[in-house]
Amino acid sequence: MSLYCKIQKRLGAFRLDVELEAGNEVLAVLGASGCGKSMTLRCIAGIERPDTGRIVLDGRVLFDSEKGINLPPQKRKAGVLFQDYALFPNMTVLQNIAAAAPKSTDVLREKWISPFHLSGLENHYPHQLSGGQRQRCALARMLASEPDIIMLDEPFSALDTFLRWQMEQEIAAAIARFGKTVLLVSHNRDEVYRLSAKTTILHAGINEPVRTKQDLYFRPQTYADALLTGCKNIFPAEVNGNRVLLSDFGTSLPVPYGASDICYVGIRAKKIHSAHRKKTSSDTVDLPYRICGVTENVFSYILQVQPNGAQNYLYWELGKDEYEELRFHPPVLSLPTEEIMFLRK
Repeated sequence: MSLYCKIQKRLGAFRLDVELEAGNEVLAVLGASGCGKSMTLRCIAGIERPDTGRIVLDGRVLFDSEKGINLPPQKRKAGVLFQDYALFPNMTVLQNIAAAAPKSTDVLREKWISPFHLSGLENHYPHQLSGGQRQRCALARMLASEPDIIMLDEPFSALDTFLRWQMEQEIAAAIARFGKTVLLVSHNRDEVYRLSAKTTILHAGINEPVRTKQDLYFRPQTYADALLTGCKNIFPAEVNGNRVLLSDFGTSLPVPYGASDICYVGIRAKKIHSAHRKKTSSDTVDLPYRICGVTENVFSYILQVQPNGAQNYLYWELGKDEYEELRFHPPVLSLPTEEIMFLRK
């Protein structure tokens, strides 16, 4: 166990109550804005003080409210890459990195300037750099401090799409070289899946148990799980005997074994198909529908459809070839029952 964190902190009406463990791996903290993700990192780094709890990193106690231990940030060996990068505005690139690793200029150039593609920018100030250059400088400075843990707070939020991809590859390479505990805070489900090994959902200040990313994305258990992993179709449900009632659509489904606490049902927009494409052996819920809206993407369409007699809409994403076929077949969509998610509150 490299990191153990169990902390509570109250800020006005908001209460942070987090418990997580991570080894030498990337653990993503996934959650909506304002749920306490950044505050959790700030508490681990020592920038904020929890009200109660305990934080241990590689056997070193960083914080223990009962024993009165609260190491200052400079003694925690925690590297943090903030959203705004927090570079010293009155220092050059070389001076910013040297502030974390006061070594000879030649060593800094060889170990941090060149590998992070900052050659020729050593004497530039942060305001003279592009967003990607500032991020590379901040990343080099963080790693130059030789931290025991890296914490990335929404590292790509200020970058455009192309630069996000470039920087994600560079950070992935840096993480692989680092080989220790990494905490990644994000609300972007795709970058979380690409970069992390395990995840925890943080919702309204409270986190769910740590899980593998595959378990979270392919077997979501709660409304928050499904929503944060991109499910566009989530509807209220009610268990009645051995059936789950979907009042919005006037239909019902069998109750999964042992799932008496179901409150919602979800299905991903890409898992819906036209009935003419379903396999004969597949178990589906078939619903006649009408199209209420169409949005064209580069490689797909997103349809807003309303099943006959339904009180709500479904979002259906389908390839352009399948969309073109719809006019030749009856308007009936199929929901594969194996893809339907039964969710707790």
